[in-house]
Amino acid sequence: MSDMLPLAATDRSLALSVEGLTYAFEEGAPLFKGLGFDIREGEFVSFLAPSGMGKTTLFRLLAGLLSPQAGSVSLGSTEGEMLGTSSSAGRMGYMPQRDSLMPWRSVLDNAALGLELAGVRKREARQRVLELLPAFGLAGMEGKRPHELSGGMRQRVSFLRSMLGGGNLLLLDEPFSALDAMTRISMQEWLLQLWEQHRKTILFITHDIDEALLLSDRVLIATESPVSSLKELVISLPRPRTYHTVLEDSFAALKRQTLELLGRGTGGMGETGQ
Repeated sequence: MSDMLPLAATDRSLALSVEGLTYAFEEGAPLFKGLGFDIREGEFVSFLAPSGMGKTTLFRLLAGLLSPQAGSVSLGSTEGEMLGTSSSAGRMGYMPQRDSLMPWRSVLDNAALGLELAGVRKREARQRVLELLPAFGLAGMEGKRPHELSGGMRQRVSFLRSMLGGGNLLLLDEPFSALDAMTRISMQEWLLQLWEQHRKTILFITHDIDEALLLSDRVLIATESPVSSLKELVISLPRPRTYHTVLEDSFAALKRQTLELLGRGTGGMGETGQ
């Protein structure tokens, strides 16, 4: 196993910058009030918060599906210049909790959908999908329909669609939350391997502490509503990682630190932090 540590965030260009973000549903209390944070290119960052604190709403704001009442969401170019919120939609991949695969489309055509919507010709889109199917564990499944796939396989198709349809930044909204425990572990290890190969910038929503620590370079933690600031935990565990990492003493120490940041001490949340 390599002892390579994550690159320092300051060594990378900005991929995403959020400043002064404020949002509330109509006639409701604010979910976010003056929130700001940055994500660097090539980082794997998890957003960890209890249920009901607006994690999915935050992703919808970042993806341009909702408009904030105040503040800005900007994407950074390789030169470091910033692009406005109106340019965000279509420049990032967004994978919601449900795979949302179209039942009448094959694996090949479901995965190619994002490319087609971006204006890529169908033949070219299909070819690009075919080239990546083996890396996603989907070789030979291009003709299958969603109902013929396991939950894990459906999520792989959804992830491939998101990766091809977006830019270098992927927003993953609790993609493994509906899977059984064994499938979830398998998918976490698969995602770790895939991230090592492609080094996409990922912002990952979860309320599972183990998942956040295992996958991430940094964990951003929300503890109070409305969310106006985030606590940060840098994950210095060596990469590449496998699920066996959760058995190491260093992992247990990080989990205790996370629980303290959440104000739960050592006896609060369960084994997975759900």
